[in-house]
Amino acid sequence: MSAIAADTDRAGARPSDAAAADRPACCGLYHRAIELVGKRWTGAILLVLMDGPLHFSGIRQLVPELSDRLLSERLKELEAEGIVERRVLDGSPVRVEYSLTQKGEALEPALRALKQWAHENLPR
Repeated sequence: MSAIAADTDRAGARPSDAAAADRPACCGLYHRAIELVGKRWTGAILLVLMDGPLHFSGIRQLVPELSDRLLSERLKELEAEGIVERRVLDGSPVRVEYSLTQKGEALEPALRALKQWAHENLPR
C-alpha cells in the first residue's frame, strides 16, 4: 500500500482535506498584492523610494543588479497601479523623478516588516 493510499480515509479524502474545508480560501486581493509587490525587483524599487523621490539613475544606483530595461518596466507597472508617480522636471536637460504616491506610502509598514523578518530569519 502506498503512503498516499494509507493516508486516506474510506471516502478517499485525506485527513488534511477535512482541515482545509474549515478554512477560508486565499483572498484574491491578497494574492494580487503579493504578486505585485513580490515581482522580481519591485520590492527593492519600493524600498529605495520609501526614503524619498529619486531619478531613474538614483534608483539604478541603489539597486545595482537591476537592468535599465527591467527598471523601466517595473516603474511603468507601479505607475499604472497608482503606487509610483512619475514627474517630469523642467530644465535642460529634462529630468524625470519617481516617488511613491499615497497608495505606495501605505505599503511602508508591510515592506519594513518584511525587511525586519528577512534580517531575523534568512541566512546571510
